Amino acid sequence: MGTPIGNLSDLSPRAAAILRCAAVVAAEDTRTSRVLLRAAGSTAKLTSLTEHNVARRIPELLKIASEAAVTLVSDAGTPIVADPGARLVDAAHRAGVPVFAVAGPSALTAALSVSGFEGSDAHFLGFLPRQRGERKARLMAAASTAGVLVFFESPNRLAEALADVAATLGDPETAVCRELTKLHEEVVRGRASELSPKFATARGECTVVVDVSGFAESADERDLAAYMAEMQRAGARRSSAAAEAARRFGVAREQAYALWEEPGAQPGDGPVC
Repeated sequence: MGTPIGNLSDLSPRAAAILRCAAVVAAEDTRTSRVLLRAAGSTAKLTSLTEHNVARRIPELLKIASEAAVTLVSDAGTPIVADPGARLVDAAHRAGVPVFAVAGPSALTAALSVSGFEGSDAHFLGFLPRQRGERKARLMAAASTAGVLVFFESPNRLAEALADVAATLGDPETAVCRELTKLHEEVVRGRASELSPKFATARGECTVVVDVSGFAESADERDLAAYMAEMQRAGARRSSAAAEAARRFGVAREQAYALWEEPGAQPGDGPVC
């Protein structure tokens, strides 16, 4: 069920009604969810669903669901990310228990909306890997096939993640959306390298939106240039290398030909033969 990501007023009338008719409400953090139940006027039984008890709780909750309504809420709105509730939903599908969506607030769509980036080709990464090497590899792989990247990040790792975005993706325009819908909501946009030091001591929940619309094209250009340089070092003929590069990279032969670095020549000198 979609729950507020900060502002309690975002709890929809339908969500409140679902909470009131539920027999059991499962949540990772019962302290946060207890506030929601009070706001909705719900007397449902509240049960914790954590990584430590999810295996034990799933059979219990599925048994209850065969006779009454069980509602799963996420502490961070929707979608369910880094939350053991996803395992409950999966188990319900496998057991043939009907699953229904109750739409609600989402940091993903909220951040995309306020970023100003065109999001029709957005790639959601959830939380990035903690290790820098894995994080850079994940960013590069996603950027090669998307126009916009969206990810969640801990405030303790935000500055480091932004520095990796700058170094790996060519320092793209980035929007940091912090504490969305809350009292201290902040949306800051700029180059990733500029934002990194600004958030060295960030607090609160952070969603990052990165405009990588030009990354795939620039990556292709770098690969093309590297290929032509390799062919030149190997002693290949300029015209033959350009023809093969055009076939491999789907570019005009003239574009590849211009990347051949001849001593004293300017890019593009000479005819294509």
